[in-house]
Amino acid sequence: MIGTEFIDGQGLGNQLFCYVTARAVAKERGFAFGTAGQECFAVNIHSRRGMYFMDVDLGYNISTEDKKKFKIYREKETRLYIGNSRHDMEHGCYIAGADERIHQVEDQTLIYGNMQDESYFIKYLEDVKLWLKVKPEYDSYEYSRENLCIINMRGGEYVGSPELFIDRKYWLHGIKEMKKIRPDMEFMIITDDVEAAARLLPGIQAHHFDIGKDYVTLKNAHYLLLSNSSFACLPAHTSDTLKFAIAPKYWARYNVSNGYWASEQNIYSLYHYMDRKGRLFTAQECREELAAYKKRSALYARRDQRPGAGRQFFQDIRRRILYGWFYGKRICRAVERRIKK
Repeated sequence: MIGTEFIDGQGLGNQLFCYVTARAVAKERGFAFGTAGQECFAVNIHSRRGMYFMDVDLGYNISTEDKKKFKIYREKETRLYIGNSRHDMEHGCYIAGADERIHQVEDQTLIYGNMQDESYFIKYLEDVKLWLKVKPEYDSYEYSRENLCIINMRGGEYVGSPELFIDRKYWLHGIKEMKKIRPDMEFMIITDDVEAAARLLPGIQAHHFDIGKDYVTLKNAHYLLLSNSSFACLPAHTSDTLKFAIAPKYWARYNVSNGYWASEQNIYSLYHYMDRKGRLFTAQECREELAAYKKRSALYARRDQRPGAGRQFFQDIRRRILYGWFYGKRICRAVERRIKK
C-alpha cells in the first residue's frame, strides 16, 4: 500500500495535490492506496465542513497504529536562503522541482511533501477527473460564460507579505491580456479575502462563497487569471470548459525573483505565465529559461546553503528595503483611495 497523510491546518489545494500524487503513484506502482488523518481532509481555516461537495475515495483508512507499520518517504526539498522575508532567511524559500525517486517508492510507504509537479499525475489526468468529481448537486455553471474571466486572488495571510501578495500591476496586465482575447471580456473575483480584493481591484465584483462553490466556479470557468495559490490548480486541470489561463511567473516569488521559481513544481503546461512587465510565456519557455538560469546564477549555486554572518547582514538589509517599499506603496494607494472618495 502507498498513501499519504492529511495534516491539520493544510489548505485544501495542498491536500488535494498530496492525495492525487500519492494515488497516482500507487496506481503506477500497482499497489493499494490509503490515507492517514482522514478526519483532517478539507477541514481548515476556510471550512470546517469537510469534503461535502465531492465523493472522494480516500482509500484504506490508515490509523495511528497502522502508521507505525509504514515506511516514510519525504519528497526531496531544495531551498534558497535569501532576504525576501524572515521566513526565507530562516527556513529558506522552497524552489524544488520534481523528485523522480517518488516513482520508485516501495510498498507500505507514506509519501510526504509538496507533491505538486504535473509529472506526478498528468498521465492519469482522466482518472484524476474521476477521483475529484464534484457531486451534481454542487456543480454550478452560474458563472461559466464565454466572455467571463474568473480572477482567483489569494489574500488572507499573504496580504502582509511583500514576497507573496501579488502586486496590482499583475492583475491590470492580466486583464489587458484577457481583453485582447475577447474585447467584451468581463471579470469576477473569487477570493478568500473580499476586502483585500476590493482595495486592489475596486469596481470588479468579488465573492467568497462556501469552499465548494468557490472550487466549482474556478473549475467551470472559460478563462482564469490566477494568483500563486494551489487552490485553483486542480480545478483548472480537471476543467472541461477552460480555454486560457494566466498565472504569475516565478509563482510564489513573482514579486521578487531574479529567475528562480518558488517552486519549479508549479510550472504547468496548461498555463501561460506573466512576468512583472506584463509579458506572457509558455510553460516550455519558462522551463527553458529556468534551465539556463540554473547554469549561470550565483544565487542558485548557493541553494541549500545558509549564509554566513556577512551575507546574512546584507540579506537582512534587503528584507527591510523590500518591506519598506511594499508598505510605502500600500500607504500611497490608501491615500489615493481617500482622495478619490
